[in-house]
Amino acid sequence: MEHTVVRCAEGHVFSTASFPMQQLGPGRIGPGRLIRCPRCARLRHAVPVTALKR
Repeated sequence: MEHTVVRCAEGHVFSTASFPMQQLGPGRIGPGRLIRCPRCARLRHAVPVTALKR
């Protein structure tokens, strides 16, 4: 199972085994999803974390 590293609206970074509706792609509904953050235990808007470019 593939894990996705995401950042919630509060800035918490965590990995999740599933990222809801990921198959629809960013062109259709945007990159963010509503997901429960394990740090603040609330439903938050989360986006996948991308590698930093130098």
